[in-house]
Amino acid sequence: MILPRDSIRARLIALAALLTGVALVGGYLAIAAILEDFITGRFDAETEAVADALIAGATIDAEGRLAAGPGPADPRFQMPLSGWFWQLTQDGQVMAKSPSLFDNVLNPPEADFQGGPGLGPAGEPLRVARHAFTLPDSASALAVTVTAPRAEIDAAMARLRRPLAVSLAVLGLALAAASVLQVVAGLQSLDRLGRDLRRIRSGQAEALPLPAVAELRPVATEINALLEQNRAVLARAREHVGNLAHSLKTPLAALDNALPSEHPGHGLIARMDRQIGWHLRRARSSAAPRLLGQRTPVAPVIQDILLVLGGPIRDSGLRAEIRADADPAFAGERQDLEEMIGNLVENAVKWAKDRVRITVLLQGDQLRILIEDDGPGMSDEDHARALTRGARLDETGPPGTGLGLAIVADLAALHGGALVLEGSDLGGLCAGLRLPAAAPPVARRG
Repeated sequence: MILPRDSIRARLIALAALLTGVALVGGYLAIAAILEDFITGRFDAETEAVADALIAGATIDAEGRLAAGPGPADPRFQMPLSGWFWQLTQDGQVMAKSPSLFDNVLNPPEADFQGGPGLGPAGEPLRVARHAFTLPDSASALAVTVTAPRAEIDAAMARLRRPLAVSLAVLGLALAAASVLQVVAGLQSLDRLGRDLRRIRSGQAEALPLPAVAELRPVATEINALLEQNRAVLARAREHVGNLAHSLKTPLAALDNALPSEHPGHGLIARMDRQIGWHLRRARSSAAPRLLGQRTPVAPVIQDILLVLGGPIRDSGLRAEIRADADPAFAGERQDLEEMIGNLVENAVKWAKDRVRITVLLQGDQLRILIEDDGPGMSDEDHARALTRGARLDETGPPGTGLGLAIVADLAALHGGALVLEGSDLGGLCAGLRLPAAAPPVARRG
């Protein structure tokens, strides 16, 4: 799974990986340092034990010279140039040494120290322990030096570093898997919240259920309050629009009735009525494109519109055909769908000669509604003009305001859809609506 760079999951996983990596590297270095101190200390303890044994066995002979006792039985001090060396000095002169040195001597520093870096006869790195000591009946400067090869210390560390690195790598993989699982499990509530929001947008639900986690409950509560406020604002806007329509249209109708039939003011009144109708419908639509959580089946709306237009259809002798996919639904309010389909069907009935065909197609999350007629149609150049407010391409045709197609196009755009005009295979106009489709309702478990 490839996550985008701006994903919360990607950021949390990357941060966890970075911190885990830094912690594991730091842990590796710290444990390696502790192990190196332990191993070095063990080698230093061995050299100190040999030094103590040599001091305990050292004597001063009758001539006042330092004599060594029995040497250590460790065979490593017998092996030539093994790095395991010892020697005794008196006033800076080597009086006794291990067979492993052959004809070489050690040149340790003058200061005493318990374990420190040094070089052997061939320049090899050594771990050196040097101690000055005194014996009865001797005023000479006596010293003992014991060494261990640094290569053995490094080899012992190498044998430990590999399993340590493998163990920490396995631990890192386990921690990475745990981090991924933790992030995925921790963000499942956000995924669930997103799915619930999509169900509201598609019309399957009207409100968010309260999440199981306490941190998201205030968010869900605020979103539900916003949805409720959206419904209330839309209801008030529509109520005001209705009141305004009534207050304006009633005086216009009275004025129209009061004028003589031959008066030129009738044309102006009709124009004002069309403009008021256009602006009021646009204001109602733009008050809110649609209420979230709405789901409107398309088939009942078409049946109701055909029932209302049944008289004009019968009077004109038209055949109305309906072709629809199984149970298509619009993700919006019934009133808006009635407005759009009603205008298009009414327009088709006005211009049709014999047939009107309504086709409803469900294409993924899109709903396509095609209203076709076998009327005179229009040219491609006239399609854009027909969507212009108040435009009428044929003033001698059936009566109308010239606002229907423009209103439909405006409403469709407010819902994220579109109205497309093109030619129909019936010979007339095909008005195609593209609208958001509502998902099927989810059955509730008892």
